[in-house]
Amino acid sequence: MKKLVLAYSGGLDTSYCAKYLSQEEGFEVHAVSVNTGGFSKQEISEIEQKALELGATTYTSIDAVSHFYEKVVKYLIFGNVLRNNTYPLSVSAERIVQALEIVNYAKKMGAEYIAHGSTGAGNDQVRFDMIFQIMAPDIKIITPIRDNKLSREEEIEYLQKNGIEYSWEKAKYSINRGLWGTSVGGDETLTSHLPLPGTAYPSQLEKEIPKELKLTFQKGELVAIDGEIATPVENIEKLSEIASKYAIGRDIHVGDTIIGIKGRVGFEAAAPLIIIKAHHLLEKHTLSKWQQYQKEQLGNFYGMLLHEGNYLDEVMRNIEIFLTDTQKNVSGNVFVTLHPYRFELNGVKSNHDLMNASFGSYGEMNKGWTADDAKGFIKILSNPGKIATHSNLSDD
Repeated sequence: MKKLVLAYSGGLDTSYCAKYLSQEEGFEVHAVSVNTGGFSKQEISEIEQKALELGATTYTSIDAVSHFYEKVVKYLIFGNVLRNNTYPLSVSAERIVQALEIVNYAKKMGAEYIAHGSTGAGNDQVRFDMIFQIMAPDIKIITPIRDNKLSREEEIEYLQKNGIEYSWEKAKYSINRGLWGTSVGGDETLTSHLPLPGTAYPSQLEKEIPKELKLTFQKGELVAIDGEIATPVENIEKLSEIASKYAIGRDIHVGDTIIGIKGRVGFEAAAPLIIIKAHHLLEKHTLSKWQQYQKEQLGNFYGMLLHEGNYLDEVMRNIEIFLTDTQKNVSGNVFVTLHPYRFELNGVKSNHDLMNASFGSYGEMNKGWTADDAKGFIKILSNPGKIATHSNLSDD
């Protein structure tokens, strides 16, 4: 039999693929799911049972949460990456790591084929195919849903005809949970004007009394919350649990898809938004203006390339080296207050704070220069303007 690795989530599309590819096409299907956050042991067990019932020869769950952080999330924090100044790249970042894990698994298995359940109308087909083609150009890519232009109804009809009677009733809102946020899609996000109702978001308001937190960063990474040291992944999960009870991090992102159309998606990302904003504030205190300027350019570029599936381009490794180097002095505490539906950044405390009072206080006093020094500096600084104004007087 032809050995095939299937990127399997347990949803309708990949369930159809498991049944169709094993029964109709004669593949030896090895189903693989990659956990980048959000899956419980019970959910993984249920996915495994379903995959085997659908005809998969084996099922494997790969825990890639730490890999996801080290390879991607860390640099999204270093770069303060928010696509269109809004979205923390929750799903697109996950797909890259999932594709990498799956293709590496396929190569170890000696599989001749890789399959995924993407349609021909979204971003994921690009991300998966690009990673697969670059990493394993000899492995053939199989995409039944895309190739046969199957509708949801056709997939359900096929499965029912073959004795698969799971409930395929479409949820009113599609939820995709992960370490770096949760996406929320529904009928409203297919329009340009309707908001998602509050009930669509997985986390509801449970706490209303404001809560103060101290976030400790070490070289750009979140290493402690309120003095309790843990790994960055553990701290992201902990902060998400705390902040989600305040219903923080809700928004709708509108952006350009890889295939050239506009897309709209809701998301809930309490921890990512708090961490990025807190980290950015600490950088304002600890980095020079030119470091901040260049970081903003390269951080946005990094996020765009990641979103569009270009993770394996060597320029990404160059940017990661730059971003890492900028974090040498990004250490200290950031003080945050959580409120219902929002948060406040109160300030920072860092040994590397460039608001060093020994050099002067803005708008108050100068200690590092005299009044004559200031006058001379301003006079020279104004020279380009003087020259341009004088030279262009005759044009009036």
